[in-house]
Amino acid sequence: MEYDSTKDTLKHIQRVGELLHKICHTLLDRIDNHDNTKLVSPEKEKFDEYTPKLKGSTYGSEEYKTFLKELDQILLHHYSYNSHHPEHYDKGIDDMTLVDVIEMLCDWKAASERHLNGNILKSIEINTKRFNMSEQLKIILENTAKKYF
Repeated sequence: MEYDSTKDTLKHIQRVGELLHKICHTLLDRIDNHDNTKLVSPEKEKFDEYTPKLKGSTYGSEEYKTFLKELDQILLHHYSYNSHHPEHYDKGIDDMTLVDVIEMLCDWKAASERHLNGNILKSIEINTKRFNMSEQLKIILENTAKKYF
């Protein structure tokens, strides 16, 4: 009797589905918990003060960078609890998971929408330099942004 690959293929399809479900559940958990630390002290008070300032600034500008410096201690707290920020890790983006990167890209997109001149592709360009991202990852993020945003 000749080999019929149907059984093995169906088993493979099922296993890929199980693994995708695991990642999807993790992403759903990220939806429920994204940036929750900004809603409580010590972060809330500082973000109440600085969010309007950041919103009125140009992303990546000197003014924007000054605001980030003024928020330094609160941002360190925020990054320590939120793994979608490269600053959470010793090696930055190189230590992140794909789930972290997906949440990070969505965060960048949503943040770009707060600025009058916000543009996700410009944010990716700026953050490529800021976080020393590889050209390959930059292109993947751009492709994802163009397709899904």
